[in-house]
Amino acid sequence: MFRTAKTALATITALLAMQVHAAATPATAATQQRQDLQLSVRGEGRPVLMIPGLNSAASVWDETCTRLQPGVRCLMVQLPGFAGQAPLATPEGFLEQIKGQLQALLKQEAPQGATVVGHSLGGVLGLMLAADNAGASVRQLVVVDSLPFLPGIQNPAATVEQVKPMAEGMRTGMRNAPAEGLRAQLTPMMAGMTRAPERVETLVQWGLASDRPTTAQAMYELWTTDLRPLLPRIQVPTTVLGSWAAYERMGSTQASTRAIFERQYAGLPGLDLQMSAQGYHFLMWDDASLVLGAVKKALAAN
Repeated sequence: MFRTAKTALATITALLAMQVHAAATPATAATQQRQDLQLSVRGEGRPVLMIPGLNSAASVWDETCTRLQPGVRCLMVQLPGFAGQAPLATPEGFLEQIKGQLQALLKQEAPQGATVVGHSLGGVLGLMLAADNAGASVRQLVVVDSLPFLPGIQNPAATVEQVKPMAEGMRTGMRNAPAEGLRAQLTPMMAGMTRAPERVETLVQWGLASDRPTTAQAMYELWTTDLRPLLPRIQVPTTVLGSWAAYERMGSTQASTRAIFERQYAGLPGLDLQMSAQGYHFLMWDDASLVLGAVKKALAAN
C-alpha cells in the first residue's frame, strides 16, 4: 500500500482529487434516481451492489458487470457530487448520509439481501453497511483495495483525534487550491493508479470535473473515520483484495503490504485476504480476473 506517511498523503490526495464527469452507462442499463444516488441496473438474477471509489464514475464497474453475466443483476450506483451528480445539500457527514441512502436502496432493490462490492471509498462504505447490517441487507462483502483506517498505514497506534489537524489541513487545502494546472498535477498521479496507459486520460477527465467541497469533505472523513473497532460486528463472508505493485519503486513488497492489510483487518472474523500480483489501485481494470473471481466466489456462497 504506502511506505511512508508522506507517500500515503500524496497518493490518497491524488485518489480524492479525482473528480468525475457524467459517465455513460451501458445501453442495456436502466438508470434511475434514488434520493441523491443515481442507480444503473443491468442484468437479471442475483443482486450485486457495486459501489465505486471516491470520485470515480459508476461506469468503472461496467466491464466487471458484463463478465458476470448471465444471472447477475448489477446495481451500479453513482455517488452524489461525483460523475456529474448534484452534491448533497450538506456535505458534512458524507459517509453516514450515503450509508443510509444505500441501505434504503438495498431494502427496495434487494429485500432478501445482496452481495456488496466496493472499491476504495466504496470499500469503506461496504464495511459500514456490513457492520450495520440492518435487515441482513448485506449477504457477502468484497472490498477492493481499501483499509478501515487510512492513517494507521504509518502509525497503527494513531487515533482520530491525533490525525484531525492534518485532515483539516488537507480539507482546507483542497477547497482553496487553484484550478489552474490541475491537469498537469493529475496526469502523473493517475498514471500510478492503473497499469493501463489508455485508462489514464479517463481518470484525468474524471478529475477535471470536480465538486470540490464534496471531495474535500469526503477526504476529511476518510482520514478521520476508524472502522477497526466495528470489524468484529461484520458476520458475513468478506473478501479483501489488496494492491501493492504501484509502490514497489518506493520499497514496498507484497509481503510488507500484506502485513499492513492483515494488521488493519485483524478484528474481522473469517477474513479472506488476497493480494494482487501486479495490479495497481484500480484492480477491476488491472487484475480483472482477481476481482471477478472474488465476486463469483461470494455469489456461490449465497
